[in-house]
Amino acid sequence: MTAPSPTRTARRALSATDVEAIRRVVHERTGITLGDDKEYLITARLRPVVVASGLGSLGELVDRLRTDRPPALVGMVVDALVINETSFFRDVHPFVGLKDHVLPDLIERRRRDRMLTIWCAAASSGQEPYTIAMILADQFPELAGWTIRLLATDVSSTMVARGRRGRFTGVEVARGLPPVLRRRHLAPAGDEWQVSPALRRAVQFEQHNLAGPWDVIPRCDIVFLRNVLIYFDPAVTRRVLLKARGRLAEDGYLALGGAETTVGTDTPFRRVTLGRSAWYRPS
Repeated sequence: MTAPSPTRTARRALSATDVEAIRRVVHERTGITLGDDKEYLITARLRPVVVASGLGSLGELVDRLRTDRPPALVGMVVDALVINETSFFRDVHPFVGLKDHVLPDLIERRRRDRMLTIWCAAASSGQEPYTIAMILADQFPELAGWTIRLLATDVSSTMVARGRRGRFTGVEVARGLPPVLRRRHLAPAGDEWQVSPALRRAVQFEQHNLAGPWDVIPRCDIVFLRNVLIYFDPAVTRRVLLKARGRLAEDGYLALGGAETTVGTDTPFRRVTLGRSAWYRPS
């Protein structure tokens, strides 16, 4: 009798304890809580990991996660299961607020030092930091000669590599990026679109786990921490917000996602409304 193929054995159903073991690994590694309703997503996304890693089944993958937890395998599992939803100018209003209120205020405050540091956490494949880079380049010529650091981080090494590469599909480019900006900052590259060299140089991509040490995160004037707290439990959310406060300048700005807030977290932030966008400032 021939042995079953990796593809066929990878389709074996996971038990409830298997799913819980995977959820625990992801939570311990990233702070992200996968809901009880994510069994199908876990199974579907881990099948390619089984084949790519040379394992015989989903059950064997879970066994490895329960025992020696090879770092490479854990990284593949995390890359497969973290949510990477993003787009250019996502939700629009935060970027209008950035252009009309936040940057003008900070530019005035920093005229002596001529330095700005902006951090995009959980940046996924990079559309958010590239959006900010476009705003800086197009709307604020007075920043020529300033030292601008635009840092983009994500827990997924795959997403960090995609961000550095700066290539996006036609569908990704069509989601939120006006044609005039596409023509100005991107160029056709086969079936994809390539971000300009100038824009790629403007963004520094690094791998960073929000649930781990923050030694690599500098003091920031603006922190974009959007649409990631919704995947954390309250304890992790509070820890992340407190760390963000520790990295934010006293007169800095924190941006969260539309479904996120610091209210009820017992963290030192106050909410301010700028135009049609909400921001959080140290209190």
